[in-house]
Amino acid sequence: MAEFIKIYTDKPNEAAIAKVVKVLKNGGLVIYPTDTVYGLGCDITNSRALERIAKIKGVKLEKANFSFICHDLSNISDYVRQIDTSTFKILKRALPGPYTFILPGNNSLPKEFKKKTTVGIRVPDNSIALEIVRQLGNPIVSTSIRDEDDVIEYTTDPELIFEKWQNLVDMVIDGGYGDNVASTIIDLSENEPIIIREGKGSLDIL
Repeated sequence: MAEFIKIYTDKPNEAAIAKVVKVLKNGGLVIYPTDTVYGLGCDITNSRALERIAKIKGVKLEKANFSFICHDLSNISDYVRQIDTSTFKILKRALPGPYTFILPGNNSLPKEFKKKTTVGIRVPDNSIALEIVRQLGNPIVSTSIRDEDDVIEYTTDPELIFEKWQNLVDMVIDGGYGDNVASTIIDLSENEPIIIREGKGSLDIL
């Protein structure tokens, strides 16, 4: 059964974050808060953990559209081809924030994603998520926690999330109530920005 751990967003406890990082390094799956909905994540370098997330989501790993949660813009260049100035300016304006940007991937993508030409990048404005990635030393692969209920698309209560997911994951972080609006997805891999999904993030950044 998963561990349920409380971490405060305003000042994440370093020891608690270290516990989360240990779980991730051991191939564990963690549910954690972002600046939008709660996410399910694992260490980007752990093949077994990536397979587990793909299985939970019912998708083939190489075809999965997972996001990479990065600590800042300098992290992004590890997995993204060189981008032009106008694209960089959009990222600078928007991040950290409630956006997922589709960008052209480079040759350093983990082997599971080698066939993908693009990658979804997030730098959420949430101190818990950012501190986890910072202490881990590399991005986490992430996907939103959806709800099967037709009325509620995303569960916002961490205790209810724990009830539902405790036998599927290794740790659930209670970082307070989540949002029920997902990130805005913008494709910047072509010449012009393409809005894939309007979510929490405003389009004024474009």
